[in-house]
Amino acid sequence: MTSKLLRLLALLAIYLLIAYLWPPPAGIKPTDWRLFAVFVSTVVGLILQPIPGGALVLIGVTASAVVGGLSIKSALEGYSDSTVWLVMAAFFLSRSLLNTGLARRIALLFVRAFGHTSLGVTYALALSDVTLATIIPSNGARSGGVTLPIVRSIAELYGSRPGETAGKLGTYLMLAVYQSICISAAMFLTGQASNPLAAQMAAQQGFPVSWTSWFVAGVVPGALSLLIIPRVVMAMAPPEVKHTPEARGFAADELTKMGPMSKAEWILTAIFIAVCGLWATSGWHKMDITLTALLGCAALLLTGVLLWEDVKTETAAWDLFIWYGGLLRLGRALNDGGVTKAFAQSIGSLFGDSGWVMLFVVALLIYFYAHYFLASITAHLLAMYPPFLALLILKGAPLGLVVFAFACFTNFSAGLTNYGTTPSPMFFAQGYSSMALWFRVGFVCSVVNIAIWSTFGFGWWKLLGIW
Repeated sequence: MTSKLLRLLALLAIYLLIAYLWPPPAGIKPTDWRLFAVFVSTVVGLILQPIPGGALVLIGVTASAVVGGLSIKSALEGYSDSTVWLVMAAFFLSRSLLNTGLARRIALLFVRAFGHTSLGVTYALALSDVTLATIIPSNGARSGGVTLPIVRSIAELYGSRPGETAGKLGTYLMLAVYQSICISAAMFLTGQASNPLAAQMAAQQGFPVSWTSWFVAGVVPGALSLLIIPRVVMAMAPPEVKHTPEARGFAADELTKMGPMSKAEWILTAIFIAVCGLWATSGWHKMDITLTALLGCAALLLTGVLLWEDVKTETAAWDLFIWYGGLLRLGRALNDGGVTKAFAQSIGSLFGDSGWVMLFVVALLIYFYAHYFLASITAHLLAMYPPFLALLILKGAPLGLVVFAFACFTNFSAGLTNYGTTPSPMFFAQGYSSMALWFRVGFVCSVVNIAIWSTFGFGWWKLLGIW
């Protein structure tokens, strides 16, 4: 209780310091500056977690109507934003994938096809996560609920358990698969819950991002990272067991136990393909991707594959609804009030006449490695994406390059630590890796990922005309 109270008092102190002791930049109204203080306190609260994140954001939204100059109607507008409902719909679709067992079946099919070696098992599970990332925005649900149990089962199949036998297979699989899921989160608009938030911020700067444009941008550097990173991890934590024919047998046995695909799985497969297909072709038919996702949910509800009880009890989605919609509105209000631009100008003045290229490199590295101090991809994005975006635009950097570089790098920065995103403590807690090895692998993989995305990735984006 004492710790909770101290953290709450720290948030209040941050608000008072910014709102009343730190003078606002020229041209910023007092109400907008107090709104900035509310926003900063809320984001810091998401890091310190004195109370659940959704509760903090709801308090922040309420405070914005009390001290931030917004009407209560205006403060609540974030909850009607289509981006928020896109993420909600994706969560409901993912619930059907988990409930019917189709998500697990997909992962097992990949293992049965490619799991004859330890490297192949990693590739198989990475490919299953890539497939599920097309529609499941929760990396915790994908990897924690589907992938991790399979990784643990395969490790134990070879007698690899935490302790003396961890190095036989389990250490490698835990490290390599975790690093892979951080990459797949960067490859899709639906790869992680905060990705649509980055797209929303980019749209506010005049750069619209669709599911298709994100996929096309991420597929080449993402595929290269997924190909190379498991090999990097193998060099750093080589497993004693290199050939894993039993893994394929395990997957085949599990699929046999599951039996043939049920009617619900067939219906869900058809809807899954239809929704992804409509997302991928939205540039042709112009149907909003949120409408497409909601139509998919409607079809699942009408066919009984998704039950209303499932929707009501999807607590992670409703928690996300509260904090996501609230933060989206606060961020937009700050942008409208000129606070983000003023902040960028103040940082930009520190770099004098430096060109955008040097500033871009320095800012991107600072942004990436700042994740050592953060335990949430979303908090990282909210705290640092808008000011860096505004700063680099002000300096003349190509908008598309900045938008995609910072948005994608946020995701695989989670590979740095054992607390970088929701699934990281799940994997680390299995006990197969020491903290020193986890951090060492995370840092080396970060260097490799940055090298891949800043060369092949930026080059690919140049060919696409993104910058």
